[in-house]
Amino acid sequence: MTAGSSDAPQRGLPFVAPCRRLEPHAPYRWLRKGWYDLRHGWRPTLSYGITIVVLSWLVTALAFRLGSYVLVFAALTGFVFIAPVAAIGLYEVSRQVAAGHQPTMAVTLRGIRRVFGSAMVFGLALLVVFLVWARAVSLISIFLPMDADPTVGEMWPYLLAATMVGGLFSAVTFAVSAFSLPMIDDRQTDTITAVVTSVNAVLRNKRAMANWAAVIVTAVLIGFATGFLMFIIMIPLLGYATWHGYLETIDASAWPRAE
Repeated sequence: MTAGSSDAPQRGLPFVAPCRRLEPHAPYRWLRKGWYDLRHGWRPTLSYGITIVVLSWLVTALAFRLGSYVLVFAALTGFVFIAPVAAIGLYEVSRQVAAGHQPTMAVTLRGIRRVFGSAMVFGLALLVVFLVWARAVSLISIFLPMDADPTVGEMWPYLLAATMVGGLFSAVTFAVSAFSLPMIDDRQTDTITAVVTSVNAVLRNKRAMANWAAVIVTAVLIGFATGFLMFIIMIPLLGYATWHGYLETIDASAWPRAE
């Protein structure tokens, strides 16, 4: 078993990778670098973006078909938990651009297959968090019941409570996933080390990461406001920027590079 597929910390290596101090405006630099990758890897970018949009439409349509406002809200906010895993292929695009190659989906898919096991462990953990969050939203509806066809005024208390609970879950997910998956993709490391490294880096760079979280929330809101269409650009851009944020923040030189 390779180091990259292990779920236990590796012997002889630090338990957590050191992180660099970031200035508050660092995330905007990541976006500029991400935009460069997007322009030079537009073919896989469009493939990813269109896939995300179609899946968003299907999930939302299913939720509306079942006639559950709770399910619609949980499905939309659940995007925050699923997106980090979906971005793994985008990191491979940034790798190819940095190497001076024309990004292709074939190379990207090979990269995804390389870290598939560790990514699925991480994705399973995020899925559990999402299911707990969805259950919490359902419990809110018990304490704040609404009519079958609620008015905007009747929905405000429910939306406020759901947003507060969702914010807590999202904050935990953000800290855990900010740099962990890029590290798993870049180095032969285990999931536990990558997660602890990510949380440590977020806590040590609160102002910069608060700005980064605001960028992500803004991008997601723009995507929702445009019927998910802007996700074609927004999601790949965030994925590329995340990769550059990882390279700039985490010093993972103690771990061997992923093959």
